Amino acid sequence: MKTLFSSRLVVCLFLLAICVTRVVAQAVPSLDNIKSQAELDKAIAALDAALFDSYNRCDLEKFSSFFADDVEFYHDQGGVTLGKVALTDSIKKNICGKVNRELVPGTMQAHYMKGYGAVEMGVHRFHHPGHGDTEGVGEASFIHLWQYKDGAWKITRVISYDHHAAQK
Repeated sequence: MKTLFSSRLVVCLFLLAICVTRVVAQAVPSLDNIKSQAELDKAIAALDAALFDSYNRCDLEKFSSFFADDVEFYHDQGGVTLGKVALTDSIKKNICGKVNRELVPGTMQAHYMKGYGAVEMGVHRFHHPGHGDTEGVGEASFIHLWQYKDGAWKITRVISYDHHAAQK
């Protein structure tokens, strides 16, 4: 009896965690409910903030939830990474505990993509916590193609380019 209760509790907690994660990650309106540029800007900014909060904290489960299974990630220095699993693994190996990202204020642009979602463009900076004296701040431009499908916003394509040292 005790084992049955424990098993049911574990299943219930697991299902609750899935539901809560989906609600928190997708507290952004659906594409059909976005009626203005201001609403689109707010939605994409919220998605960007949540994505990179998980990136900076190395919450790989949450981070990967923002990407389509078949995401394509194009990096001017690192090449192409295909698929959510490969991208998440690359973040785990190369980013976690080594790099933090910040969006450069005032650079984000969001544009509606009819029947699909939105394209986000901007500039971001990369800091190396604990190594500020030896490793400079990097800067790059980016493009994220967000798709709204099956009740969720997912990134299907990323282009990260023009990596260089940030101006001091």
